[in-house]
This record gives sequence, C-alpha cells and structure tokens, in this order.
Amino acid sequence: MVDMPESRPYHHGDLRAALLAAAERTLRDKGVGSLSLRELAREVGVSHAAPGRHFKDKQALLNALALAGYERLSRALGAAEDPALPLEPRLTALARAYLGFAIDNAELLELMYARKHEPDASEQMATAVERTVGSLERVLADAQKRGEIIDGDPEELNLVTGAALHGMAGFIAAGWLTPQAALAGVEGLVHHLLNGLKPR
Repeated sequence: MVDMPESRPYHHGDLRAALLAAAERTLRDKGVGSLSLRELAREVGVSHAAPGRHFKDKQALLNALALAGYERLSRALGAAEDPALPLEPRLTALARAYLGFAIDNAELLELMYARKHEPDASEQMATAVERTVGSLERVLADAQKRGEIIDGDPEELNLVTGAALHGMAGFIAAGWLTPQAALAGVEGLVHHLLNGLKPR
C-alpha cells in the first residue's frame, strides 16, 4: 500500500503563534510530556513538517514557550511597578502581580524556571530572566539607596524574596493554599519579609 501525502495545508496565517497557543493549551491540560510537534501540527491543521519552519525540535518549542511566558510576566510586573511608592506597598504590588501570574499560569511558570537552567537556553532566555526576576533585585537595590532596607548584596536579598514568592506559588499549585487565600496574604507576607518575625 502506498502512503498518500498528507492533504493538510503547509501554510498558516501565523503558524508560530498558533503552535505556541496550542502548545500552551496542551501544557496546561496534559503536561509537558504530552507536547509533540506532530500532534500540534495536527491540532492547528497543517502538515506534520510545517512546525519545523519555526521550531527545529521540541526543545526549541519549549524554549519559545518559556520566553513567551517571561514576556507576559515582564508585562505584568511592569504594570504593577511604581517607583514612587515606599518599599512595602511597592513590593506588595509586585508580589501580587507575580502571584497572579503564577495562579493563571502554573504549568507555564514551572516550565519557565526549568528552561532557564538548560544548557541550550539562549541569551534571549538570560535577558528575559533578568527583565523579570532581576526586576525585583533592582527594586531592592533602589530601596537600599533610599535607606529603606539594610545594606547587603541585593542578589542575596532577592533570593529570600523570590523564595518566599515562589514558595507561595508552589503551595497554590499543590493545592495547599487557595489562590484567594494567597492573594489575601500577600500584604502580610511582604510585611514579614521586610520586618522579620522577632518581637519589636
């Protein structure tokens, strides 16, 4: 029996965007293990070879998904950032934006953090991480200049802040904390981060 060529069209209006949207749906519904360029091609209605024009393999697709996630997170943080605010409300707004993104994009956020450590992660990925995760470090460095927090390495202080936020995001993803409770607790979390737990 002779294999007939696929009748699916090779071209698509914006194939790259369609593939990324389909990939994100698959990631959200079924997990990263279910992602396949061939399956995505079938879903968006193009030949199985068509995705190769945009992604050489699954790893390239994962990198592109992570980059798109960092771009959206960057926009969310940028919209929440207000340098004119004192540190506590400024950091609270950023923390709320981060957790809002984490609630809406739990699987994507996990992929973003996984991809940034991959050996083949691009310079674009490093820049994207700096724009998002690094933005909190810049807020802390600015607060040091304004005398709002202690001296020290801003990167180390950012590690503590990031660990608290990402830990809360992990609790939400695991079902240990509802999104509503997490968002309601952001103000208290930031207050404890900035003021510590010792009695005053």
